[in-house]
Amino acid sequence: MWITLLVLVLLAVVYWIRQRLSYWKLRGVPYVKPSFPQGNLAGVGKKSHMSEILQNCYKQLKSSGKPFGGIHFFINPVALLIDLDLIKTVLVKDFQYFHDRNLYHNDRDDPLSGHLVAMEGTKWRNLRAKLTPTFTSGKMKLMFSTVTAVAEEFDKCMMHEISRSSVVEMKDLLARFTTDVIGSVAFGLECNSLKDPEAKFRVMGRKVFQLSRYRALKIFLAGQFPQIARAFHVKLTAPDVSDFFMGVVKDTIEFRKSNNVQRNDFMTLLMKLMKEQVEQSEAADQIDHLTFDEIAAQAFVFFLAGFETSSTAMSFCLYELALQQELQDKARQNVREVLKKYDTISYEAIHEMKYIEMCINESLRKYPPVTTLTRRVENDYRVPDTDQVLQQGIMVAIPVYALHHDPEYFPNPERFDPERFSPAQSEKRHPFAFLPFGEGPRICIGLRFGMMQARVGLAYLLKNFRFTLAKDRMSVPLHITPASTIMTIDGGLWLNVEKL
Repeated sequence: MWITLLVLVLLAVVYWIRQRLSYWKLRGVPYVKPSFPQGNLAGVGKKSHMSEILQNCYKQLKSSGKPFGGIHFFINPVALLIDLDLIKTVLVKDFQYFHDRNLYHNDRDDPLSGHLVAMEGTKWRNLRAKLTPTFTSGKMKLMFSTVTAVAEEFDKCMMHEISRSSVVEMKDLLARFTTDVIGSVAFGLECNSLKDPEAKFRVMGRKVFQLSRYRALKIFLAGQFPQIARAFHVKLTAPDVSDFFMGVVKDTIEFRKSNNVQRNDFMTLLMKLMKEQVEQSEAADQIDHLTFDEIAAQAFVFFLAGFETSSTAMSFCLYELALQQELQDKARQNVREVLKKYDTISYEAIHEMKYIEMCINESLRKYPPVTTLTRRVENDYRVPDTDQVLQQGIMVAIPVYALHHDPEYFPNPERFDPERFSPAQSEKRHPFAFLPFGEGPRICIGLRFGMMQARVGLAYLLKNFRFTLAKDRMSVPLHITPASTIMTIDGGLWLNVEKL
């Protein structure tokens, strides 16, 4: 009796899995053949980075001539978008069908996961609208002096490093620079990681992005099966990281309240929002307002996104400029010419350094920190000009890395060429071929800040130092860390640094 029942259950499970893995075939959609249990993700995190796997899928599906194709993340069907006009429709025109990112969050057990990047629906929309004013060009201008103050310390730190050795590991140094910038702007605190590589902020920031294969798999599986993960109280933030950041936010809020401290930074805006919402909800007899946990989560994600993506973009940019001295000289000349006009690195000056911006954009094209954008289908959606319907709950993936390396949009894509982002070249290209920050209502809220920080960092470095590759310590082409959630250099960035 029990054996028969068990056999029947097993047969039902096998049938269900086969149906899941035949999802796209049954609907007549071009697909890349999956295998059990990983679907199309065999080798991810071990031999290959996610970007490489999806690039191979993209190439196979693009030849079909269809606007999208089918792949599988484990047993879950995923629509891989190919056509740029369809990508534009999904991210902008029909955003109401695709407003959530399908990222795992568990506010109950892991409060720091309840941040703007993962937040969903009306809650996301309301908070996004309230936070957007923090990132206007006017607010960036107010924060600029904070960034340059840290950059001055960065300059001194570079001098100290090259006094000890002409070969410098720049990836960690750049992350220490951006950690100190973000710590000051987000929390109003001096992190001191430039002076002390083992400063608590740097240690905790580094820990978040240190991924073993097990942890990378845990993050991915939680995203694919969120209800099951929440039922098992799965947390993605390490307890010591959570305790540290919650403690920092609590201490900062309490200090500012008791001492009436006002600063032009992210924390002040969040505190102001919380106060306004508490007053409004009390007046309306409601309890829906920004909580301490939500403030901590927003500060946490702003810190992580701000230090890691900007330092990564600068690392890749320096690597390419170290390989091509003529481009480095051109970038340095751009800095010097602008400084002849302004005498100092001001907010206006860095926005006139157009070639520096082109170098950063080309770095973001060749090495996008976020290599894949994801969205969840909220209601059944008929794909324009087809008879195909994307069913509610299905995940949609936009292969940013593959688009950035498609020779149709970027000829000779492995070549680092900042001229691709000259006004004339940019105008010729479909605007959705370049998506380092996403696009539409869920575009990265901090992109202005990230670009400002990267411009300042590179301007200071190129003004005062020359970089060449430490060939005995570096590989060409670069090795990318396979298990990393964002694209990062495996083994660090070792450069010869010469004071000019």
